[in-house]
Amino acid sequence: MFYLDPPIRLSAQPFSTIPEQWSAPRPSEWANDILGGKVVGSFLEGPCFDQAGNLYVVDIPFGRIFRISPDKEWSLLTEYDGWPNGLKCTPDGRILLADHRQGLVEITDAGAAVVLVSGYRGERFRGLNDLTLGSDGWVYFTDQGQSGLQEQSGCVYRWHQITGALERVLANIPSPNGLVLSADGKSLFVAVTRTNTIWRAPFVIDGGVSKVGVHLNLSGGGGPDGIAVDLDGGLIVAQPGLGVLRFDSSGILTHFVQLPPGSSPSNISFEIHNSSRMMITDSASGTIFMVDMPFAGYGMQEKR
Repeated sequence: MFYLDPPIRLSAQPFSTIPEQWSAPRPSEWANDILGGKVVGSFLEGPCFDQAGNLYVVDIPFGRIFRISPDKEWSLLTEYDGWPNGLKCTPDGRILLADHRQGLVEITDAGAAVVLVSGYRGERFRGLNDLTLGSDGWVYFTDQGQSGLQEQSGCVYRWHQITGALERVLANIPSPNGLVLSADGKSLFVAVTRTNTIWRAPFVIDGGVSKVGVHLNLSGGGGPDGIAVDLDGGLIVAQPGLGVLRFDSSGILTHFVQLPPGSSPSNISFEIHNSSRMMITDSASGTIFMVDMPFAGYGMQEKR
């Protein structure tokens, strides 16, 4: 990744940190499998706003979903037997999760975790990671599992909220992670963590994809994680161990968001009522950061 013009640097500021009552370090099966046995108090990802301006985040190792009010009050929405990773609030108020253990999950008003789909054609998913919404009822999600260059078996699926149809969109991906539809709805961007790239998958008329290629070659950090788009067609990439980067519609780096040393920016979400303000989950510290971006986020206006 090389550019002649240096990007504009922005500094993220702390917004809120998980309260001590929920952050005491303790062993977890997730940390044993994913972090080599490291003892953690939380691992926050999946930020998303509802229509009322509440911010939701997931806590992967302990199966917790937190709701943070506009005045920064934390509450535990639910705790269940799963490893929730991605989260999306639909315009009609549903809360959907990409869960590594359970599959595609909905959290009911009573806080129950209901599995919507757990596999494809008789085989269980390897481990869901993230999801994004289309405007016509499709939910796109990545099945990452433990895929990587050693086993390029990750996939992208889409599930329809009304019909229940399930389709495989992409296969043979070395660690698909965050994903988002382009602002014009004509392509799907996928963060491929283990190759440090962003793939671009153009849609064809029947809803499938063709001529899939690399949109961005990145460097440094731990590989791309969560991604988002803005109203100017820009693509924003969370790069754990590095920072958050914004690229314009041509793929040119325009802005670099700095976080404190040692931070691990994993996922991003634009506010619903201040649409140029972006929230960043720092999974390493349990802190959510905020930064004002040059353009408003595309959010729920994603098309396709």
